[in-house]
Amino acid sequence: MPIRNRFAELLPEITAWRRDLHENPEILYETHRTSAIVAEKLKAFGCDEVVTGLGRTGVVALIKGRGEGRTIGLRADMDALPITEETGLPHASKTPGAMHACGHDGHTAMLLGAAKYLAETRNFAGTVAVIFQPAEEGGGGGREMCEDGMMERFGIDEVYGMHNWPGAPVGSFAIRPGGFFASTDQFEIEMVGRGGHAAKPHESVDPTVMAAQLVLAMQTIVSRNADPVKQIVVSVTSFITSSTAFNVIPPKVTLRGTVRTLAPEMRVLGEERIKALAAAIATGFGGEARVKWINGYPVMVNAETETEYAREAAAAVSGDCAEADLVMGGEDFAYMLEERPGAYILVGNGDTAMVHNPGYDFNDEAIPAGCSFWAEIVERRLPLAG
Repeated sequence: MPIRNRFAELLPEITAWRRDLHENPEILYETHRTSAIVAEKLKAFGCDEVVTGLGRTGVVALIKGRGEGRTIGLRADMDALPITEETGLPHASKTPGAMHACGHDGHTAMLLGAAKYLAETRNFAGTVAVIFQPAEEGGGGGREMCEDGMMERFGIDEVYGMHNWPGAPVGSFAIRPGGFFASTDQFEIEMVGRGGHAAKPHESVDPTVMAAQLVLAMQTIVSRNADPVKQIVVSVTSFITSSTAFNVIPPKVTLRGTVRTLAPEMRVLGEERIKALAAAIATGFGGEARVKWINGYPVMVNAETETEYAREAAAAVSGDCAEADLVMGGEDFAYMLEERPGAYILVGNGDTAMVHNPGYDFNDEAIPAGCSFWAEIVERRLPLAG
């Protein structure tokens, strides 16, 4: 079935929801207005149960079909980013320093549109759990909703997520099985030496030299320690000395950065090698290394079978579903996929600015395709008897 006529009819209404959310962005767990609007609409649609406060400010609603069956979850994220918008659009953010630069306003609006349709038609046997999650952008809202027992409480058997993708044709789809989005670990390393006068380096233990050696040495993790066919990225993104004077050797230098990989064993390797290199280099120069490791999102892994279900549903909507490229960005839908089998799919946003850009805006023309995919996956996975 292609784009459903009902979503074409609903497009002006869903677009208005989306643009209202865009004008009023909320960051991380502070999605109080957004969550309240979502819950209010879900109740107005006639959902059978609406629960708020999961994962702090998350919302889940149940829609029961015309018979007994399994329960599938459909997830959208609601939070914005701490970016100042530069689109100049009439519906641009009215909140200083915050904007929907990743399209979560569109994700929320599309899932609301699908929920309205599913509550109207109930052309399925079983239950749909529509999941609206806060704090995807670094806050781990997906993890917190799972830790609140969401999967068990609502009896969710499988779960699906969707993200818009700039550069792909509007309404097209792409997906891949297995590791899809990368893990997102972070590190902070203090290289500690002994400060002194720049004219007397022999009286110091120079942490700047130690840190510079470490930055270069960490690149050998990718080139000499990792299996060449497995993806891993090691990036030092901040180099901060404890003194900025021209004639002072600082006592301490702090490095910050991130390690991204699509293989759990590479995640372990990255941490082990960074800690070993930091300790060895510091010791060799007579200093000390203090490494703080921050575990970020895990690798997001699409289940093989559910990926095919999603691919077939997307192809039914758009005529095709491409094989997606690997993505070294992170996605906390990974936590939900660790709890239940499922899949994450990309929907084309057209020729727009990339996400996390102050000039980005979700393309409302993608709404009918996204909503149609949600309806299609539900009706395929929870078919009526007969």
